Amino acid sequence: MRKLTLSIGAALLATTGVAIAAPQIAKADMTRAEAQAKAAERFAKMDVNSDGKLDQADRAARQAQRFDRLDADNNGTVSREEFTAKHGERRQGAQAARQGGDGAQRMGRRGGHGGKMGMARMADTNNDGAISQTEFTAGALKMFDRIDADRNGTVTQAERQAARAAMKAQWQQRRAGAATQGN
Repeated sequence: MRKLTLSIGAALLATTGVAIAAPQIAKADMTRAEAQAKAAERFAKMDVNSDGKLDQADRAARQAQRFDRLDADNNGTVSREEFTAKHGERRQGAQAARQGGDGAQRMGRRGGHGGKMGMARMADTNNDGAISQTEFTAGALKMFDRIDADRNGTVTQAERQAARAAMKAQWQQRRAGAATQGN
């Protein structure tokens, strides 16, 4: 359960824009109201079919969009050249982000990786197989509140860094535990 909670937390942070996963992106302090607005903005972007919920149809639509971005010649297949070209673009984007470039591009990519299904299970509080905007926002604010160490309604860069360091330590602990169990 702890493993699931950690992966859910990382995915939720990435998708809401709280930016613990990439502190260089959100250098300014963020209020709870701003986090709520960012969650609403992110939800709207993820709700591809605009039906007011995140479900399998939205996931399938986003997957199709990702495929279409890779399929540069629109022939329905992704060649090695198309794949390699997109990989090069991603690498350049990551390098630019590390050097103070387009951090938003990097943040978007992070949000698309592991833990999404676990996040969906946690955010889907009524277990209907879909995440409403209310559920999504509640999850984002719950994570915001966990990071807001001094409970003043604002997450500072220092609080983000401390939360990131704590999460990193937990990941390392979990990884070390899994390695000793595997041997």
